Amino acid sequence: MSDVTQDTLPRRLQIVTADQRMAEPRGIKAAIFGKAGIGKTTLLMTLLSTTTLFVDLEAGDLAVEDWQGDSMRPRTWEDCQELACFIGGPNPALRDDQPYSAASYEKVRAKFGDASQLDRYDTIFVDSITVAGRLCLQWCRGQPEGFSDKTGRPDLRGAYGLHGREMIGWLTHLQHTRRKNVIFVGVLDEKLDDFNRRVFSPQIDGAKTGLELPGIVDEVLTLAEIKDEAGKPFRGLVCQTLNPWGYPAKDRSGRLDLIEEPHLGRLFEKIRSSARAPIERLVFDRPADPALPSPDAQS
Repeated sequence: MSDVTQDTLPRRLQIVTADQRMAEPRGIKAAIFGKAGIGKTTLLMTLLSTTTLFVDLEAGDLAVEDWQGDSMRPRTWEDCQELACFIGGPNPALRDDQPYSAASYEKVRAKFGDASQLDRYDTIFVDSITVAGRLCLQWCRGQPEGFSDKTGRPDLRGAYGLHGREMIGWLTHLQHTRRKNVIFVGVLDEKLDDFNRRVFSPQIDGAKTGLELPGIVDEVLTLAEIKDEAGKPFRGLVCQTLNPWGYPAKDRSGRLDLIEEPHLGRLFEKIRSSARAPIERLVFDRPADPALPSPDAQS
C-alpha cells in the first residue's frame, strides 16, 4: 500500500499574478504624529462614520463627541492583542501558545463571536499608539522577562526587550490585514540635540518601536502647524521624508505632495488614484554642481 497521502504530496507553488495582485483590495496603513492639541483625534471626523471603527485607547473622545461611528475601548494590553487577532485573523506561522496564532484566534472568536461583524468596517482608527505602548510596557514589567533570573528583582532591560518584540508583533499583525485601512495616531516629541537643533520623534516607550515603525506602515505623516509666505499659520500633513522642518514623514505611494490638507478621506482617495509612470517616480533631480574655485583663488 502506498504511503503517499495528500499531506505528503508536494504543494503547488502559489504565485500571485500581476493581474491578481492589482485586483486585490488593498488597505492603507498609516501612522500620524503631532504635538498634543494639534487635532490628531479630530482627523477621525474626516472619515466615513459608517465604515470606520474607532479604537479609543486614550479615553479622549471629547474632541469627536459628535462623531456618529462605532468605537471600542481596550483597557489592557491583553485587550489590544485580542482585538488585533480578531481584526487580522490567525497567523499560520505561529505556535499555538503564541498570540495571533490559530489557537489564539479561535479563543478570541469564541469570546467575540463571528469575525464577519467587522466586514462593514473599511478603516480602523487607533488612538493612540502612544497609549498602546504604555499598556504594553506595564504588561511586560509583570512578565518573567521583566525580572532578573539571579536576584528576582525587576529588570527594566528585559522588560523593554519584551516590549519591543510585543509592539512590533502587534503592529505587524495589523499590517497584514490587507483589506482594511489601519491608522495609528501618536504624540510627537520635540527635543534639542547636542548641537541645539530641533529633533522630532514619536512618543512611544522604548526605542525599537519608533525605529521600526516607518518600515511597517505605508505612510508616516506629521500633522503640524506651518506658516505660509505671509507668516499666517495653518495645519497641514507633512508627507515626504525630505522636508525642511525635519518632521518624521514617508510616502510609499509616491502620490502625495510635501504638504496635504488634514482630511483623511480625500488623502486616501489621492493615494488610490492612478500612479505616476515608474520612470517619473524614479527620477532624481540632482542639484547643480557647486562652482569650483578658480586656480588663482586657491593660491
